[in-house]
Amino acid sequence: MSPDAIRPIPTGEGPSSVDLGVPSSALVMPAHPDDAEFQCGATLAKWSRLGTVVHHLVLTDGSKGTWDPDVDQVALIEQRQEEQRAAATALGSTGEVVFLGEVDGELAATTMLRGRVAAVIRQLRPAVILGHDPWKRYRLHPDHRVAGVICVDGIVAARDPFFHPEQLRDGLEPHRPDALLLFEADVANHAEAVTQADLDAKLAALEAHRSQMETTHFYRVGDDDPLDAFRRGERERLVGSGRWAGVDLAEAFHLIQDQL
Repeated sequence: MSPDAIRPIPTGEGPSSVDLGVPSSALVMPAHPDDAEFQCGATLAKWSRLGTVVHHLVLTDGSKGTWDPDVDQVALIEQRQEEQRAAATALGSTGEVVFLGEVDGELAATTMLRGRVAAVIRQLRPAVILGHDPWKRYRLHPDHRVAGVICVDGIVAARDPFFHPEQLRDGLEPHRPDALLLFEADVANHAEAVTQADLDAKLAALEAHRSQMETTHFYRVGDDDPLDAFRRGERERLVGSGRWAGVDLAEAFHLIQDQL
């Protein structure tokens, strides 16, 4: 997670909707290992607890996820994959954890990458997809911008038969999800209410990303106990989104259904 990925608490009128029906399956498409846990970890934990098969599709290798210039990047890539699998387990996820391995910081919305994403969507056939908001203003991290674009482009390509027709010849039929939830939303219109147990699972999943704790999670904490301050900060964000949504704890999204 980069500093620009801090989640603002929604303001203004409350959401248009609270809680989708529990989906049979969900695919979250983060730019990096740990993005999904930060942005929608409690929602994924809730759905997993209620029986949803949750899949992760991580777009980059996470090789720039440190401020240590002397780190062994090959070892870091392997460690971040192990951490992502552990985080998915902490959320209760029972689906696939797929790594596309694009170079961290160099993600590009190419036709080839769109096809790789569409193939995963067609294979896993999720009812709900979660991804970065490609229309968020003032975003600094290039991978988060591109990840949102490639998520939306991949959904369109996966649903329409004349995109990547070679996949159909290989038995991957078109698939259209029921809903798209954009996190880091520029304009939030939907909330998922979560419980304390879901927040606890989210925190456990975030803490599974051990390589990130010192240089990215604690970078602004001046507390004597940075882990405690980190946990409080995460809870405060869910409390703030919950206040906006009229519930105790929530995560905020922009929901798209009609255009899918």
